[in-house]
Amino acid sequence: MSKQQLAVERARRAFRTGRSKPLEYRIQQLKNLLRLFEERQKDIADALKKDLNKSEHGVPLYETLGLEGEIQLAVKKLKEWAAPRPVAKTLMTISDEVYIHPEPLGVVLIIGAWNYPWAVTIQPLIGAIAAGNAAVIKPSEVCVHTAKVMEDLLPVYIDKELYPVVTGGVPETQELLKQRFDHIFYTGNCAVGRIVMEAASRHLSPVTLELGGKSPCYIDKNCDLSVACRRITWGKYTNCGQTCIAPDYVLCDPSIQDKVIEEISKNVTDFYTENPKTCPDYGRIINQRHFKRVMALTEDSTVALGGNGDEAECYIAPTVLRDVKPEAKVMQEEIFGPLLPVLTVGSVDEAIDFINDREKPLALYVFSHDSKLIKRMRDETSSGGFLANDCLMHFSVNALPFGGVGNSGLGAYHGKHSFDQLSHLRGCLVKQLKMEGMNNMRYPPHTADKLGWARFFILKEGAVVKTFKLAALAVLVILAAAVIQRFLD
Repeated sequence: MSKQQLAVERARRAFRTGRSKPLEYRIQQLKNLLRLFEERQKDIADALKKDLNKSEHGVPLYETLGLEGEIQLAVKKLKEWAAPRPVAKTLMTISDEVYIHPEPLGVVLIIGAWNYPWAVTIQPLIGAIAAGNAAVIKPSEVCVHTAKVMEDLLPVYIDKELYPVVTGGVPETQELLKQRFDHIFYTGNCAVGRIVMEAASRHLSPVTLELGGKSPCYIDKNCDLSVACRRITWGKYTNCGQTCIAPDYVLCDPSIQDKVIEEISKNVTDFYTENPKTCPDYGRIINQRHFKRVMALTEDSTVALGGNGDEAECYIAPTVLRDVKPEAKVMQEEIFGPLLPVLTVGSVDEAIDFINDREKPLALYVFSHDSKLIKRMRDETSSGGFLANDCLMHFSVNALPFGGVGNSGLGAYHGKHSFDQLSHLRGCLVKQLKMEGMNNMRYPPHTADKLGWARFFILKEGAVVKTFKLAALAVLVILAAAVIQRFLD
């Protein structure tokens, strides 16, 4: 039996003991996880510095603060989330219990990504724990140092049988995918997403796929370009452009292209100094393979800013490409690096057509003062998330579902959405062995009279319920009037 199979079997045996189901146990595990981030911040930051050159203060900002907020929310709301959820009754169920009962799925596989290794690996784990599941955690092997820290620290703070960490590369992941899971949660690219979905289909396991794509950013020529470009600069070059919801390319009117480039250039200097290579807040490409891939994307486009790199250090300067053509190399795949192509369009109609001619992105950004234009861009396109006049920030709102659509993903999470995504929402109807006469209409022999009663109870239900409510209200009014009259007398 392989190491991966053993980990899954141990997790399943632990789940079958039932210890992950009591709310008190789930809350304690979540609190232990919170304690990890409070006590081991230096270990986390040191590893991320080695892997991605993330700065000391950037690590909590982009990796762990959001996780701490998610844990606190789950601890506070878990009793409410896990409680039976009553649903509307019908005339046929008026005296019955009708509700949705959230229950754990079982053993969940979480395959993390390397760009924000803690954020995108632990966030679904929070949902899995809150929902009462066991979870096998597979951190990305690309972030070597961070994967090692996860492997060492998670078993110290949370139940190592219920939540084992399995490390390794492609062979180990392939072996994991041969096992049966009750849900698979994968964050990464579309190519691997298809492999995960195919593997899951062999066991009919449901999946959540957090993928990516080319997230467009439309800039209205009448908006405040200074503010817009500042926010776009931040959204694009954070983590050296290695963000799944980073603005992938800009669409704007030809008349503002020069101004957009000028403003982005100013903000690059403001954020990362005249020499971003020496700036502690500017990251690095994850490895040399990705360095070569990203640099090759600039080959047939005009560089307006940056464009230089250092392969030995996996450094690529913040780069803007101007007058980019739709057929350029940089427009054929998700960039996942610090290159920002600018394409010109003559109108919002052209921008909408350009977006709709391509795969549905994970995010769509629009900058404009015009609320009608914003609404039109929202209504006439499709994307995982939609954000007007900012970048990335919808990820931080745990009341919003975060996920893709079409080629950019399947399923959504964050906050209560994580709990629901990793729960089975079980429909429950509890009847009593009484009022059997009400059931005669459904029993053979079937007659026209029985059909008439069925039609009345099923199709006229809305009108009957409304009449009952009005009658009940009338009774309450009469009772209230009687009480008031007695008081006055």
